[in-house]
Amino acid sequence: MAMMQASVLSQHFGSYLRLPRFVSSSHSLAGSGQPWKRQVRLTKASLRMDETLGYCVLSGIRQVADLHEYKVWLLDQFGVLHDGKKPYPGAVEALEMLAKSGVELVLLSNSSRRSEVTTEKLASLGFDPSIFSGILTSGELTHRYLESRQDPWFSALGQRCIHITWSARGSISLEGLGLEIVEDLEQADFILAHGTEALGKRDGYNVEPVSLEKLELLLQIASMRHIPMIIANPDLVTVETRVLRTMPGTLGMKYEQMGGEVRWMGKPDPIIYRAVEEITSVDAALTVAVGDSLHHDIRGASSSGIDSVFVAGGIHAQELLIDEIGAPPNKQALLSLIHNEGICPSYVIPTFSW
Repeated sequence: MAMMQASVLSQHFGSYLRLPRFVSSSHSLAGSGQPWKRQVRLTKASLRMDETLGYCVLSGIRQVADLHEYKVWLLDQFGVLHDGKKPYPGAVEALEMLAKSGVELVLLSNSSRRSEVTTEKLASLGFDPSIFSGILTSGELTHRYLESRQDPWFSALGQRCIHITWSARGSISLEGLGLEIVEDLEQADFILAHGTEALGKRDGYNVEPVSLEKLELLLQIASMRHIPMIIANPDLVTVETRVLRTMPGTLGMKYEQMGGEVRWMGKPDPIIYRAVEEITSVDAALTVAVGDSLHHDIRGASSSGIDSVFVAGGIHAQELLIDEIGAPPNKQALLSLIHNEGICPSYVIPTFSW
């Protein structure tokens, strides 16, 4: 797929390491209180022996990596690797250890920014972006679909859009897409939501900060005019230094509730997982996804036949009664959350650490 070239892809790792599936006696299954015996063959089935709930609570990703069941790891960034401002404790080291195990790593993020920006962000936080064989964001996917217009739905769109973007976080450029930003719904062919803080001005550079209440009023009028909407970041909220911030996915949900037509450009929609297949060319059964959102990361992976690792200390930390980074989730709270969301991960870890 031509749209997934250039800024998204880097060189793939070479041959995968084939290591024996044995673990040392220095680790134990979370909650079991029983150490693993030396030279016991580790399998997915054995990891779940202490759980009858369909998932297993572990202490870190090493226990999953030691399975050697997965050739490709799809990693989320916000709430997993970092909080937007700094890496989580042990995340840089865990990523490096995972790369050394010989697996292929792909960063799969619902960020509304393009992959190149995400690459720079990771480097500024102390991560080595070259570890990843691919970096794919929903913002990158949105840009490529709008640029190519090969998809029938996108080819039917006009060029004039209402642009909902960021203000304090920094607006997102639409350069190279040939779009005309309009400020009047009567002139708009579609709505493009990259953010939740501002409306883009006609000049394409300046923005007007707006409240969520004003945006909701705009969407109510747009729904009556049957104007389609593109959500370049399907997340409902994101974690930023332990504080939850409203994201474009919240606007998309409201618009659908109003009867509006929404095109979702990231997790959990299959569109982004189809793009991942172009990067890895690896069967879903040999892939595992790591994320902190049950609705986006875990549901998206499950719908695509991919096993998943749920990081409890991300956006669900408060619901799981986690007071500090690295603390395990409350067992009953975890049961309730998974039941309410109606989606079950394969594994649960407190934080992305080795």
